[in-house]
Amino acid sequence: MRLPVMPVVVLCVAGLFASTAMADGETIYNSGCVACHGAGIAGAPRVGDKEAWAHRIAQGKKIMYEHALKGFQGTAGVMPAKGGFTHLSDEEVKAATDFMIEASK
Repeated sequence: MRLPVMPVVVLCVAGLFASTAMADGETIYNSGCVACHGAGIAGAPRVGDKEAWAHRIAQGKKIMYEHALKGFQGTAGVMPAKGGFTHLSDEEVKAATDFMIEASK
């Protein structure tokens, strides 16, 4: 007995964040930001560490977005532009930043 030939659908997730559909901040965080902000690598403040985030949050979102988008060298560590994920749009980086802020208040 022969089975019918069925078309195969291939889904490429490599370009997921390059699509026009913006992923939510938590998804973006879990796709890359967690590597540093989950473990505190390179001085990154760990998400949920209220003390580490307090002075950053106090600076306001405008400054936090600028540091996340353009990068920042601080006394505690370094933040590469867009966390090194240059394929992310500015809005996606801001969404991930918003997620980390809310999870760290």
